[in-house]
Order: sequence, then C-alpha cells, then structure tokens
Amino acid sequence: MNFAGFIKNSFVDYPNNIASVVFTFGCNFNCWYCHNRKIIEGNQIEIVSEKEVIDFLSKRKGMIDGVVVSGGEPTMNPNIEEFITKIKEMGFKVKLDTNGTNPELLEKLINKKLLDFVAMDIKTSLNKYETITKCKVDLNKIKQSINILKNSGVDYEYRTTFSPDISVGDIEDICKNYIFGAKSYAIQKYNPPNESIITIPHSKDDFNNALLVAKKYVNNAFLRSCD
Repeated sequence: MNFAGFIKNSFVDYPNNIASVVFTFGCNFNCWYCHNRKIIEGNQIEIVSEKEVIDFLSKRKGMIDGVVVSGGEPTMNPNIEEFITKIKEMGFKVKLDTNGTNPELLEKLINKKLLDFVAMDIKTSLNKYETITKCKVDLNKIKQSINILKNSGVDYEYRTTFSPDISVGDIEDICKNYIFGAKSYAIQKYNPPNESIITIPHSKDDFNNALLVAKKYVNNAFLRSCD
C-alpha cells in the first residue's frame, strides 16, 4: 500500500514512545476544521511507498519504539491489517488513530493483538455529529467502538478537538453519557485550517472549564497543546 505522508521521528504522537507516523489516504468524515485535508483529498501529496517505510524502520530497530497509523481514516484501507501485521512482526509497537466508524475491524485488530494503543476521536455530542462531520454517521458504530476500547485491555485514549462550535456542554455530554470512567480523555486545541476560515477559538477559561467538567467523569482528563 501507499501512504499520503510519513514522519520518520516523532516524540509527541505516541505517548511515552519515540515513533514513526504514517498517514493513510481518504476519510469518511469531512470535518471542516481538519488539519489533514490535503491528505484526505489526496491533492499535492508526495506519495510514500510501503517499501520506503519498511526499509526505514528496518534500519531503526532499537531507536524507534513504535509506529503510529493515522490518516485520514486508516480503517478504510483494505490493506491496513496486513501492514500492521508486518510492523508488529518487526517488533514495533503500533498505535492506531481512528474515528471509530469501523468497530468490526477495530475489534478484530485488538483480538489479534495487533494494537498496543488506540486514540479514538469523539467529535462532539452524538446528536451533533453530522453537523461537525458533514456526512451521515452510523452513531451505533461510534458507540460500539467506544465500548470496545473500554473493555479491551489495550491502552487507549478518547480525544475531542475543542473547535468553536463545540461547547462545554458537549464535553460534559461526551464524558457523562459515553466515556464515564475511561482511562484517558484529551481535550485538544483547535487550529484554524486556513486563513480563509474566520473563527474565534475558545478562550483559556473555556478550556479550563471544559477540563473541570470532564474530570467529574474521567479522572485522567487533560488538555493537549492548549498553552
């Protein structure tokens, strides 16, 4: 398979690990604030071959702990299980970034012990999902993925990008009704995707209030990149 991007060394994408990051093509969401829109649309992208990634990793054993498989939405790719299997056989840890729309594959990968860490984006309150993602969403699949991770025994985090159209009330709804008692929940900084989109980001007080609310339901709730 080919990739839409490759970061050879990252200290921030896999908690407590040095990792390489690969980005898969395509996504079944169209979130207006997405910072990876070029990857999703496949425009102006330098294609990276699987061989290039494997060759690099084979020379970095002992220096890199793991590989982050991100996107786009990786579970859309029919070859993703085969690729992850190769990475695991090389001795690397694997972290998957996903939007939770493919619980069947998520569960399969977990049961085959192919994943060491999963980061699942929860976009907003479930009743506002289609407003954020700009597409039809099977909310039952989102709920299934949330529950699969909760009961998996695999390290994971849920995360929400705190964009201007998401409220503190949405954060509370997510934490209270869907991820209560979860291992970890990150409230992430929103970055405007380009200068043509004019929005007013949440204030530092808004972020702090969102965190206080989240911590009522998830002990290890925290802010990411919000300094």
